[in-house]
Amino acid sequence: MPNWLLSLDRFFPVRYSAWFACAVVMLLGAFTQVVVHTGGVWAVLGLVGVITGVRDVRQRRHSILRNYPVIGHLRFLFEFIRPEMRQYFIEGDNEAAPFSRQQRSLVYQRAKGDPDKRPLGTQLDVQAEGYEWINHSLQPSRIASHDFRIRIGADCAQPYDASIFNISAMSFGALSGAAIRALNGGALRGNFAHDTGEGSISVHHRAQGGDLIWEVASGYFGCRNPDGTFNAELFTRHATEPQVKMIEIKLSQGAKPGHGGVLPGPKVTREIADARGVEMGVDCISPASHSAFSTPIELLQFVARLRELSGGKPTGFKFCVGHPWEWFAIAKAMLETGLLPDFIVVDGGEGGTGAAPLEFTDHVGAPLQEGLLLVHNTLVGLNLRDKIRIGCAGKVVSAFDIARMMALGANWCNSARGFMFALGCIQSQSCHTDHCPTGVATQDPQRQKALVVPSKIERVHNYHRHTLEALKELVQAAGLQHPNQITANHVVRRVAGDKVKLLANHLQFIAPGSLLAAARGEADWPHNVYQVYWPIARADSFAPASAEVHPAGLKVPLQTVAESDAVDLEL
Repeated sequence: MPNWLLSLDRFFPVRYSAWFACAVVMLLGAFTQVVVHTGGVWAVLGLVGVITGVRDVRQRRHSILRNYPVIGHLRFLFEFIRPEMRQYFIEGDNEAAPFSRQQRSLVYQRAKGDPDKRPLGTQLDVQAEGYEWINHSLQPSRIASHDFRIRIGADCAQPYDASIFNISAMSFGALSGAAIRALNGGALRGNFAHDTGEGSISVHHRAQGGDLIWEVASGYFGCRNPDGTFNAELFTRHATEPQVKMIEIKLSQGAKPGHGGVLPGPKVTREIADARGVEMGVDCISPASHSAFSTPIELLQFVARLRELSGGKPTGFKFCVGHPWEWFAIAKAMLETGLLPDFIVVDGGEGGTGAAPLEFTDHVGAPLQEGLLLVHNTLVGLNLRDKIRIGCAGKVVSAFDIARMMALGANWCNSARGFMFALGCIQSQSCHTDHCPTGVATQDPQRQKALVVPSKIERVHNYHRHTLEALKELVQAAGLQHPNQITANHVVRRVAGDKVKLLANHLQFIAPGSLLAAARGEADWPHNVYQVYWPIARADSFAPASAEVHPAGLKVPLQTVAESDAVDLEL
């Protein structure tokens, strides 16, 4: 700063210049208004600036405004528009936050039916660690249709032949009614499934008639008693509707596993209250855990009960993998009771369409790769894999994403944010503010009008169709007939420098029956995670067998392993 400004700053703080300028504009405007009858507007604007400056130096909330009256507001303006400025002018095509521009553009183009081809080669760094590709065949196959399907609940009275790419769980309430109608209409057009999310089945889900997967969560919305417990009669009434094809019990979700939720009373509209079976205008609470069961065995009994009450429709559960012993406890309960879910959906910790606490978003729950691999390997090791179908969800938007999840053991994939992009979502990340700029994640009637349902139905259908057509081309290039034939031997990953590995060698896959043999003492444990956690898992409790309860009520943690004896617990 020049010396003369430093000298001036001692007598009159330069940071007050904007405030002073407002006073000058006000006085000049008032003078010209009196003399030549013009300038009144400037006088008013200057007066507003002066009053704003007085308010700024008197308020106690923002230090910036107290020190920099008037002009300090620019800081908050720039902070407000920073995400848009970065997204449109600074962010690179392949920077993921959480989805890159290239990923979003791919969805937009496929949804609109625009060309999705790329000229001049890949924009990815093929020498970077983590780069992956699929090995192709010199004898590509020919597949008649892109309509790939998987039968779920083959032994049920009403099995479901599901598409391998479906709409993941998003509730009415989190999404607008217009968005729900567009998603379900697209599902009807493309003959694929639409997961209701835990908010239950609303009038908007029923308006189009597309296939539904009804998600039953801890709040039992749509099938609850006034005290929040499960109501079998209400469940049967809705579950037996022809539009409902499968029943999914939500144990946890990738966005905030182990965390409940509250929809504030003012947001509980008449439509939301009717769909969920709660009172309008009263806080709608979704507990962190279920009241209908408290042990792994009781969970499987609940699965069997819902299957029966629904008339024999495929029934399973969704969860984000947390404590390994809890998943092993469920697996042990399957062996002990013979009760099996028809399917399991693994939600990755990187998933989530709605808002969640930052710590949960960033640091709670296993990512999809590790969670899916653990569930798949466990079922293989118990000789149960051919009896239970596995779905997955977590940042799946492209055909390669689907193919990679198939290689890790999934039978089908769900996508939430991919279909939100197809609706027009621009990743403004304002889902929790009710100010969604595209009408997707808001209950504001005026903002919802921006989403034209018939047009978006077509886009949802297009995105699904073009993605599966791209998957068909990948499967043909690999010389296969169905995406479920893709294995970890088809995908290659650069692990470091000039070293590459097949996923089959980079990740650990266990042999059929190997976990059973190890549990009987007939073979070594197939992986350290089983050696450490399988023995302490209990079919009658989610708590580990070695966890003791202190007389004062404090749980004693699991015994730690000495550093010299530490084992690799990588999932």
